Amino acid sequence: MSGKRQLKLGFILHGVGPGWGDWRHPLAETDASVNFAFYKKQAQAAEAGKFDFLFVADSVFITEKSSPHYLNRFEPLTILSALAAVTNHIGLVGTLTVSYTEPYNVARQFASLDHISGGRAGWNVVTSWLEGSASNFGKSAHYPHDVRYRLAGEYLEVIKGLWDSWEDDALVRNKQTGQFLDPAKLHALNHTGEFFSVKGPLNISRSRQGQPVIFQAGASEDGKNFAARHSDAIFVHQDNLDEAKDYYRDIKQRAAGFGRDPEEVFILPGIRPVVGHSEKDAERKYLELINLVSIDDALSMLGRPFNDFDFSGFDLDAPFPDIAHAGRNSNQSASNRIVALAREENLTLRQTALRFATPRGNFVGTPVQVADALERWFEERGADGFNLFESLPGQLEKFVELVVPLLQERGIFRRDYEKDTFRGNLGLPFPVNRYTKRRDAAIAAE
Repeated sequence: MSGKRQLKLGFILHGVGPGWGDWRHPLAETDASVNFAFYKKQAQAAEAGKFDFLFVADSVFITEKSSPHYLNRFEPLTILSALAAVTNHIGLVGTLTVSYTEPYNVARQFASLDHISGGRAGWNVVTSWLEGSASNFGKSAHYPHDVRYRLAGEYLEVIKGLWDSWEDDALVRNKQTGQFLDPAKLHALNHTGEFFSVKGPLNISRSRQGQPVIFQAGASEDGKNFAARHSDAIFVHQDNLDEAKDYYRDIKQRAAGFGRDPEEVFILPGIRPVVGHSEKDAERKYLELINLVSIDDALSMLGRPFNDFDFSGFDLDAPFPDIAHAGRNSNQSASNRIVALAREENLTLRQTALRFATPRGNFVGTPVQVADALERWFEERGADGFNLFESLPGQLEKFVELVVPLLQERGIFRRDYEKDTFRGNLGLPFPVNRYTKRRDAAIAAE
């Protein structure tokens, strides 16, 4: 990668909101998670702000205690394919689990989105951490944590191999000679491994960006190694800049250890900015957010990284209970972080739940204060960019109107899209097809 380092911005399409009570806001659209017009408006607002990508989170298991957005929402690739038709430049990143899908189908789906969008697809690779997921796919038990990451590594190698089935000039399409393809440039994968046996080739060619961009949220040891080895961008949650800087250094060192260019692995913390015209206005808006959360909702939210653990039988004002074991085969990184925080600060269950449900973070304030915080995290190498949730209705538009111009004036964010693919706008190199690379190497060696 060359040129001055630029901030990367993504926007998370999260319907009625990431919390349990967000839908109760007077201006919230209560059907937003299944409302295409709502998503179209958000997508076009983010593109007007020159954001790098839209991001759709997902899971494959719910209970009646799941958040309102997760209870009733679009499947990621479906909504992103629809949004591809009403946007032109912004990347489209969808979450899909490796634990409950097959590589051949997933390779086809993301390659199709890549073509539909003109080279703007990205895949957020997840292993699924809710144990109940297994029951929706005819499995007796969820894969253990370490097995999930071994499976994910092989899965991704299969996917990338399938995406390379067609060399970029394999489709001749010569009407005069009648030759549609050059069969020497169509390749079967013939993969046999611990988890998968896949012959190939894939029945769709590469798009103009070569392969979709790979995202992952790696925070456990297995997750960090997987992300550093395989991911182009890493979606992470960090509570403060010092923790963010430690994580950033760790991942970049791991990436270098795997023979990768650390500058081509982007660290993107998730944030929920609250922008006000004044400090008082921002504080008022943040209080609006806090007041949407009941203690029951906070407990449900807290239970999710502990495999939907039920806290209802515990004393709210007693010390946080010793339930670390509940998160070991679930969202290990998030559950460990919560347990550590509660112990370090001697928090009660009530305090822990409310802290987790309504984290204030560094991004509440005036446009200048929010821009300052973003710039500080970026310049001090705590982040290469950010993945934004909308904190309250209308906050995306406020961010685009009031914060983005400040970032542009400071020279750390684009004024317009530079390229015509997602990879190009991120500044990532075009991935040369493995078979073309081998042929070129063989010719050079002759």
